[in-house]
Amino acid sequence: MQSLKNGIFVDMKEKGLQKRRDWRQLLQMAKTFFLIGGFTFGGGQAMIQLIRTEVVDKYGWLEDKEFIDLFAMAQSLPGILAVNIAIFVGYRIQGFLGALVCAFFGTMPSFVIILLLAMFASDVKDNPTVEAIFKGIRPVVVALIAAPTITVWQALGLGWKWVWIPIVVALSIWLLGVSPVAVIFISAFLGWFYTIYIVRSKGGEEK
Repeated sequence: MQSLKNGIFVDMKEKGLQKRRDWRQLLQMAKTFFLIGGFTFGGGQAMIQLIRTEVVDKYGWLEDKEFIDLFAMAQSLPGILAVNIAIFVGYRIQGFLGALVCAFFGTMPSFVIILLLAMFASDVKDNPTVEAIFKGIRPVVVALIAAPTITVWQALGLGWKWVWIPIVVALSIWLLGVSPVAVIFISAFLGWFYTIYIVRSKGGEEK
């Protein structure tokens, strides 16, 4: 599993993962993603801050910049964000087995919960207690989605001069009906063009 040293995925030999598998770390990863998957409401966006807190702040498995790069890739690719980020994070920490463990334990709780709800939905949909619980959860979900946005912005070191970009993108999608897929491709192209311009303006040195 080879890749560029300065890329997101590094040679697994450099991390010693092919020499010795850290089973204790794998067990901790399984426990962490199981708890995140079982107690996070609001989908993949709401999980991002919790995953970052665990893998970056609590356990130090990844650097903040590494996590942001993985998040950007997971957000840009098709599929479920929660599964994508679990696979990327797991692979980055413990290779293929880590990706499998994080993806499985991160999605298993929600799968079981949704299965149970589907089986007993008719019995609980009009239950006043259940309705009250979900009414209390909704505002928290908004905060869980907003938190990673602010955190990622700060970690990237983006100043106020760039704040117009997410505002324009959000308004374009919301008011003008621009496809998010188109936004991703346009952003990728503009980012590439901007980077090439910066490199050339600094003498053509590659970073």
